[in-house]
Amino acid sequence: MKTKINMQALFTAALIAMLCWEVSAQNVTTPRAVSPAAEFTQTVGISTINIKYSRPRVTFRGQDRSGNIWGTQVPWGFDATTFVDGSNIPWRAGANENTIITFSHDVSIEGKKIAAGSYGLHMAVYENGKATVIFSNNTSSWGSFYYKEAEDALRVDVQTTAIDHTELLTYDAIAMDNTSATIALKWEKKAIPFKVSFDVHEVVLANFRDELRSIPGFGWQGLNQAAQYCVQNNINHEEAIQWVDRSIANTKNFNNLSTKGQLLTQQGKTAEAQALIDESVAIANVGQLNFLGYQMIGQQKYDKAIEYFTLNAKRNPENANCWDSLGEAYKTKGDNKNAIKYLKKSLSLNPAPNVKANSIKLLKEMGVDTSGYDS
Repeated sequence: MKTKINMQALFTAALIAMLCWEVSAQNVTTPRAVSPAAEFTQTVGISTINIKYSRPRVTFRGQDRSGNIWGTQVPWGFDATTFVDGSNIPWRAGANENTIITFSHDVSIEGKKIAAGSYGLHMAVYENGKATVIFSNNTSSWGSFYYKEAEDALRVDVQTTAIDHTELLTYDAIAMDNTSATIALKWEKKAIPFKVSFDVHEVVLANFRDELRSIPGFGWQGLNQAAQYCVQNNINHEEAIQWVDRSIANTKNFNNLSTKGQLLTQQGKTAEAQALIDESVAIANVGQLNFLGYQMIGQQKYDKAIEYFTLNAKRNPENANCWDSLGEAYKTKGDNKNAIKYLKKSLSLNPAPNVKANSIKLLKEMGVDTSGYDS
């Protein structure tokens, strides 16, 4: 009963404060002394999760409320209120106004789908360690006092966890991967986590389609970047081929020829892919040709790698890195004689520290005495 009285008194005080503010047009903006406003944003892929909330403290006006937050300040479950219609309401997942969570794109919360948009965020916390996280279609109410179950967009049940003392109520991302973030409300010694997942590839591809109708679609770079994303993730090959073909038609260069070659390789069209890659060699600079050589090593095409590294070294005979790469290709193939020859050639050209370190490391792996090169 004590909790219900405190909640009603808090709401009444806030309501009076708001009414006074409306009447007194001369008021200026002053800092909020209790439960300051806060905002949390986390990006997943190119999508965002945003939470606007207020941050109560465990210590309130000099009184340490440790041990009395959960079950007292935040009642267990759905708590009946004498305000409005006396219905049972959840906690507002913060303080003061409605806590609002916004998703930039469609998401799944704990595996359940919900549309992009803004939602009032509420929670029902239970003594047994469970919690129900509620996403309401209503975002304009003050706190949970006008909460109505009929306005729920989604409910998910989660397990709370014990944490170190957290004085100020905080929202944080406690785990992340390429497609999801686990968001947790932390306060006192309890965390309430819920996992938010995006279909990142579909979001990114939809964004490409939109952007490529604008300025990025008029040059070769944006089209090639979109196709290269598909290469990197081995997805959406047919559309990616269309994008890279437009890029090549705009300005043929090593980058977009290489991208198309990689797409064709992933489709199993190896002969077509190799023809494009060979075409790109003629216009490749030293760094691009070196990259292409290592790409061949990655595909275990050692003779092709050696062919490209040899060409690069002939084009750039004073470049120590070219000889180092050639030596590494021979070593990877298992031809130690030529590997030693070209790694020593690299070391004779006063290589950069990182190139020198690589050549010495490879020589040592083949049992070569490198004491003359270590200084």
